[in-house]
Amino acid sequence: MIYYLKGRLGLKDDKVAVVEVGGVGYKVFCSPVTLSKISGGQEISVFTYLHLRENAAELYGFLTQNELGLFEVLNDISGVGPKTAMMLASLGSLTKLKEVIEKGELPHEIKGIGQKRAQKILLELTGKIKEIDATDDALDALITLGFPRPRAKNALSQVPGDVGNMEDRIKKALEYLGKR
Repeated sequence: MIYYLKGRLGLKDDKVAVVEVGGVGYKVFCSPVTLSKISGGQEISVFTYLHLRENAAELYGFLTQNELGLFEVLNDISGVGPKTAMMLASLGSLTKLKEVIEKGELPHEIKGIGQKRAQKILLELTGKIKEIDATDDALDALITLGFPRPRAKNALSQVPGDVGNMEDRIKKALEYLGKR
């Protein structure tokens, strides 16, 4: 995987930035928000997601790891493709996205999302927000108990996704940590 690119911004248009790294220009799809924050010729770092299709390989770029993480969550939702996920991720956070969908105020640049699909995304996001909140709280609790952040994160990553509440996530992580 290509996690990020660091290089000079060569060309850009309304959908794509070309990042020149070591004499090679990488075509990176970016949201209008991302493209508005960068200008030609400057050194940039772009976190990327490599989307492989049967007949193409596409890079999607983000200025922050948080935006990349949001993109990955959205891209995993059935019926949401990478271009739509990229546009939704440009809103900033899961909570902000949830608020925008609840109010029915999706930006006009985000095409192909009707009321039904928006409700489906909202339903899946609600579960993801609870899961992320539980993981963050569980991580804080493990760190408070004296475990180093990397070990605590690793232990939590071993907890099955269907374990949603914080107390159970901590118990499972502690079981994992106790085996090591």
